[in-house]
Amino acid sequence: MLGLPDDIRACLFDLDGVLTQTAKVHQAAWKRTFDEFLRSRDPAAPEFTAADYNLYVDGKPREDGVRDFLASRGIILPEGGGADPADAATVSGVATRKNELLLRELEEHGVVVYEGSMRYLRAVKEAGLATAVVTASANGEQVIAAGGFADLIDVRVDGVVAKREGLRGKPAPDGFLAGARLLGVPPAQAVVFEDALAGVAAGRAGDFGFVVGVDRAGQAEALRERGADVVVADLAELMGERA
Repeated sequence: MLGLPDDIRACLFDLDGVLTQTAKVHQAAWKRTFDEFLRSRDPAAPEFTAADYNLYVDGKPREDGVRDFLASRGIILPEGGGADPADAATVSGVATRKNELLLRELEEHGVVVYEGSMRYLRAVKEAGLATAVVTASANGEQVIAAGGFADLIDVRVDGVVAKREGLRGKPAPDGFLAGARLLGVPPAQAVVFEDALAGVAAGRAGDFGFVVGVDRAGQAEALRERGADVVVADLAELMGERA
């Protein structure tokens, strides 16, 4: 009753926007970061939009999001380094500013989960399937713990792991492939659950057995175009339930 092919043995979940509602917090933190940065260079610069978030930032490592969005505005910054302060005009500095704002929001408001997705995750575990979270966020461990579902996750591949292992960010499939490898399951017997366009593209690029697009932003057709086998508004729909 999971709505998946019969030969699936593992489920690989994106975190923000699929299991937790922290994608909204990420988007707000990115907007404030980029709007402040753009206005500091040009008070008349167009603001960062939801479309910008979906196209250039969502699902990617922080530094990739900084590079890709600013490049769309014709801005190329020096890379800088991890010790750069949050006000430095470097890729690392802008990424640090975004993370500071995100952590502040999470501390003040906590982590809200999608209840339909939690029901689905519990059903997956009850069915005996292996589970992994694959996220670009360097705060994956803290978000999972704060969301209260760490006991339902067998493997975590987050931004910290990706940096340590040299994994490329989405739309490259490296993170999902690493998750499947750690679970001991071939990609053909694993399913990817993603709300980000880059994440769905990563699932398709990795030749996974099934890719589920989760439409939280009115982009169902774009998710299908990137390679989703099915698109739902919430994972509970795969069990014939409402979100």
